This record gives sequence, structure tokens and C-alpha cells, in this order.
Amino acid sequence: MTPITLGLIVGNRGGFPDTLCESARVTMLRVLKEEGIAAVVLGPQDTKFGSVQTLDDAEKCGQLFKHHAGEIDGLLVTLPNFGDEKAVANSIRFSGLNVPVLVHAFPDDMAKMGFTDRRDSFCGKISVCNNLGQYDIPFTLTSLHTVDPLSESFRLDLRRFVATCRVVKGLRRVRIGALGARPAAFNTVRYSEKILEHKGVSVETLDLSEVVGRADKLSDADPAVVTKREAIKGYAEVSHVPASVINRMAKFGVIVDAWVADNRLNATAIQCWTAIQEYFGIFPCPLMSMMSENLLPSACETDVNGALSMYALQLASGEPCMLLDWNNNYAAEPDKAVVFHCSNLPACAMQERPWMSCHPSLAKRLGEENAYGQLYGKIKPGPFTFLRISTDDLMGSMSAYVGEGEFTRDTLDTHGGYGIVEIPDLQDLLFYICKNRFEHHFAATQSWVADAVNEALSTYLDWEVYYHS
Repeated sequence: MTPITLGLIVGNRGGFPDTLCESARVTMLRVLKEEGIAAVVLGPQDTKFGSVQTLDDAEKCGQLFKHHAGEIDGLLVTLPNFGDEKAVANSIRFSGLNVPVLVHAFPDDMAKMGFTDRRDSFCGKISVCNNLGQYDIPFTLTSLHTVDPLSESFRLDLRRFVATCRVVKGLRRVRIGALGARPAAFNTVRYSEKILEHKGVSVETLDLSEVVGRADKLSDADPAVVTKREAIKGYAEVSHVPASVINRMAKFGVIVDAWVADNRLNATAIQCWTAIQEYFGIFPCPLMSMMSENLLPSACETDVNGALSMYALQLASGEPCMLLDWNNNYAAEPDKAVVFHCSNLPACAMQERPWMSCHPSLAKRLGEENAYGQLYGKIKPGPFTFLRISTDDLMGSMSAYVGEGEFTRDTLDTHGGYGIVEIPDLQDLLFYICKNRFEHHFAATQSWVADAVNEALSTYLDWEVYYHS
């Protein structure tokens, strides 16, 4: 996971016990170091205790942050005492940074409420937030209004905030590859390339015929093909799959890997129904699964917004993500559903090593040798976060929904990759999805990061987000 650097602002205010700033700065730097977070902060040689209180302090802080602008992913404001709200807000304004801001306040000790020890950060935090609002600076709050930075509660807040920083930074400059046209039968995955570009998401396109043509020119003995072929064999159970299929798959993978590297792509969306089966004789699922496993998320059916959703979750969790269909009800249980794909799910998401087979219906129509590539397996039980990002062409905006649930231990006799999910008030979520015209695809990651993703998309990217909580 990419290391995070935070700019630290230690607030101070005249008439309050400023010696508290000295120990607070040391404590906060200790916590950041223990959490693996680098810090940019004024030192005692720059201002009193390295805090900000005056206009001069704010200018020094702003200049320091501006000098390190390329490193700073977010800002942490900590208030050991009431804190000067103008100095805090000016520090951020003078820095010119447009990054997430976490506002923290130290709690008072009821045994230390005399003039020399009383903090009043409880009150000061309200004033700081009021001023940030006046300066049009969005910010994030800790779960508790005041909290000891050494507590587990604050560490959880900090980890969520770091995840938010990663999502905001990543989505402001992401590059997605669209390989092939949208399958004709999938109007649902239409998207606006111009809206995405306006939001910092670049889409690089490549025609499927170009990949097939380049792949056909490779020999079975090409070193890159040999390496890819062995990687596929080691990734999934393929001992029963014809060697000719594995060779074609390896050649296709070599070309795709080169395209991803040459264009510095963060994620891909690949046409997989049904031209590639008819004219090249493979399902690309294993290749897409391998990319997602290696933190290069890949979505099927040229679902660019699906790939973007996968990448957003990956930024938050630091783990491989998957694209799934809301596919079936699960018996008569309203809060459970069957989720499914053919499947390009990463191997780490499965209970066991995935097994490659044919797609049942296409095998009948095209012949088995042209229909290999589905990865069979069940998603392992545990927590997960779901996300769907969409472009609203009529409104010219971005919208999304996000929430959390569990993959259950329930099983089914079915093909492809599947899981059973349990989500509180699932029927309300499905009602929202249908009423607001969202796609049948969604992205999932096997950890709970919905708070961080929601904060990133709604507070800092200003997208319309429904948080199913």
C-alpha cells in the first residue's frame, strides 16, 4: 500500500495554556509514526512549540505545506487547547492544498480543570469547523467530538481518514483502459467519457480486433508467451483445459499486459461477450482475475464505471477487488442475495484455488474449445464493502451508492464464481438501485471501508452518494 503523508497543524490560542501544545505535538507525531504515516509539521524553531496561533504562524505553516505539496495527501488539525480558528483556516488557505482535512480535539481531564491545565478544545473545535466552513474548506470529523490520540478510537479514525485520502488522491488522476466496444446487449454499462474526464478520470481505448491481431502474430515459443502460459497454469486448475486454449489465452494476456504498461493504466474494462469467444476462442476471465489479484482491477463487459468502482475500493482497502452481478434472490430471505460472475474474481477472494471450465451455454453454441475460461469457485465468507459509481449523463454529474454486508457460508450448486451476501435492509437498497437507474454490476472488496469511501466521494469529490448504512 502506498505510504501516506499528512500535514500536521497544531492549533494554539492566546490566553490558553500553550504549554499543552508541546506535549500534544510529540504525542501526535508518535501516533502517526506508529501508524506508518509520515508527517510535515512546523518545529519549535519555527513557531512557539511548533503550533499556529498568529497570522505569521499561519503564513509559515502555509509555506511549509506548499513546499511539500507533492508529498502531502491530507491535513490533520489537532487542538491541544481552544486553538485559533483563523490561524488554522489561514494555514490551509495559504498552503493552496486541496486535500482532505481531519479535525481532532484533545479531551479535558476532569481532575485538571484549573486555568493552567484546562484545554477547552471541546469548544474550540466547533469554532474551527465554523471557520473552515466559511473558508469553503471541506473537512472530516473524528467519531468522538474529543478523543485521546493514544486511544483505539482515534487510531480507527486515523485509518479511515488515511483510506479517504488514498481514494481522493487516486480518483483525481486515474487512467482506465477500455478494451473493445460495449457488448450490444448491455446498454446498462453505457457511460459518459467526457464527464469522467472532467472529474479527472481518463479513458484510453483499444479495439478488440487490434489485440486479437497482435496476439495472432505471437508464436507459442515467444518467451513472453511461455512466461504467461506458466503463470496461468500456476494460477488456476487447468490440467483438463486444451493446450491450444491456454496458448491463445497467454498470447492475449501478453498483448494486454503491454497495453496496460505502455498506457500506465490503473484499471481496465474488457469486452468479453461474445466476439472474443467466437473469433479468438477464449474467455478472458483468468487474465482479468490475475490482473485484479495484482491490484490492476479489471471489469468485464467493457464496464468502465465498474472498473472505476473497483479501483476506488482498492484504494480504500489496499486489497484486490471484484466485479459482481446482483444476480438472484436467496430463497425467501429478504436480506440475502446471490451474487455472481462468469468469473473474473481474483483468486484471493475464493475459498479454494479457482477451477477453469467452459461456459455452459456458449459451449453448446460455439464448441467447448472456444468457451473455456470461466473460473469456478465460491467467495469465502466474511465482511465486504460494495460500491457502484455511475455517470449521470442527463445531469452531467457523478453518482454512487456504497454500503457494507457479509459474504455468508451458504452454498449453491451453480457455475462460475458466486457468493451469498447478507445486507441489512437489502430490499431498500435494491429499491434505491432500481429507482435511480443504477447498473446491475457492483464492485466489492473483502473488508469494511464504506465510511472512508463515502467521505471521499461525497465530502471531497462532491459526488451524489447514497450511503446504505
